[in-house]
Amino acid sequence: MRVSENILISSLTTMRLGGPARYVIEIEKPEEIPDAYGFAKTYHLPTYVLGGGANTIGRDEGFNGVIIINRIKGIIDIDKFTIKIMGGEIWDDVVEYSVNKNLTGIEALSKIPGLASAAPVQNIGAYGQEVADVLTEIEAYDTKTNTFCTLKRSDLKFSYRKSILNTTERNRYFVISITLKMREGQMARPFYNSIEKYISDHSLTDFSPKGIREIVSRIRADKLPDPAEKASSGSFFKNIYLNQSEAESAIAKGYPVHHGKDGYKINSGWLIEQAGFAGQLLHGMRVSSTAALVLINESATSYQDLEKARNEIINKVYDKFGYWLEQEPNEILNESTLKTIKNNVGA
Repeated sequence: MRVSENILISSLTTMRLGGPARYVIEIEKPEEIPDAYGFAKTYHLPTYVLGGGANTIGRDEGFNGVIIINRIKGIIDIDKFTIKIMGGEIWDDVVEYSVNKNLTGIEALSKIPGLASAAPVQNIGAYGQEVADVLTEIEAYDTKTNTFCTLKRSDLKFSYRKSILNTTERNRYFVISITLKMREGQMARPFYNSIEKYISDHSLTDFSPKGIREIVSRIRADKLPDPAEKASSGSFFKNIYLNQSEAESAIAKGYPVHHGKDGYKINSGWLIEQAGFAGQLLHGMRVSSTAALVLINESATSYQDLEKARNEIINKVYDKFGYWLEQEPNEILNESTLKTIKNNVGA
C-alpha cells in the first residue's frame, strides 16, 4: 500500500483538470483494502475510488479526502470460457486476452479506456455489447460491513450505464475482481451501422472476435481521441433513451432513432452536431469534429471552463430539440460541494 499526499487530480484523470487530493492510496493486494479505509476513518476523511481516470472529472477545489486506486493485477483462466480478472488490470488488455482465446462477448468493447474494476460500475458498453452480458460475479470489499464478499450479476441490477455500484450503493463496494463467462463463435449480424459501413468500405470478411476487435479499434482511432495524447474523458454525454411513443414522435420529426436490444435511442453526438457545435472551441474545450459527444481539453485550465462549455451545449440542444443531455463522467466532489448541488436541485 502506497500513501501519497497532496496529489493533483489533474495528474490522475484524462481530462487533466482538478486540484489536489489530500491523500492518494494505491492498493496492490486485497488485504491492504481494510487498511486503506481504516486510514481514512482515522483521519475522519471521505474516500473516492478511482480507476484509470478516463471517466472522472476533478474540480478546482480538489478533494479533501482519500482517493483509493486499484493496482491489483492478474488474469486467471477458470475454465475454457470463464476468466477472472483482478480490478487493476487495464480493460483493453482484458479484451485482447479474450480474443486471443477466440472468445466472443467483449470484442466490441475494444479500446475503451480504464481499469477492469470500473467495467461493472457503469456497465460499459459499445456497438451492441455490454459487460453485463458476460459478467457472472464480482469480488468486492464491503465498506458498510467491513467484510469481503461476492456479488452475483443479478445483485448488481445492471441497466444502461448503471449498476448499484454507481447508484443505490455508490461508494459502498471496492471491486477486487470481476469474472466473465464468454463463448466461442462470433457476434451476430447485422452489426451496428458504423461497423457495417466500415466492413463495406474496406471489403472485410473476418468477423471473428479478433476481426471485430480490429475493426472497432480502427473506428475508434478514426473518431475518438486517445486520452494519452489529447485530454478528454471519452464520451462526455450519454445517449438519449426514449420510450416507444417518444421514439415515434422523434421519427416523425426526422430524427435518427436507433432501435436495439436496449431500447430506442438518439445518438447525443448527432444532436450536438445539428446544434452546430461539431469542431467548435468553447471556453478551451473543443467539441470533436468526428464524434461530437466527445469534449477535448485544448486550453481549459479550470473546472469552470468545462462547466461553461457543457452548459452551453446542454442548453442549446434543449432549446433546439427538447432533450436534456446528461453528463457521463463522474465527478470527485467534496461533501460541501455535494450538499450545495443537492440543495440547488431541491430548490
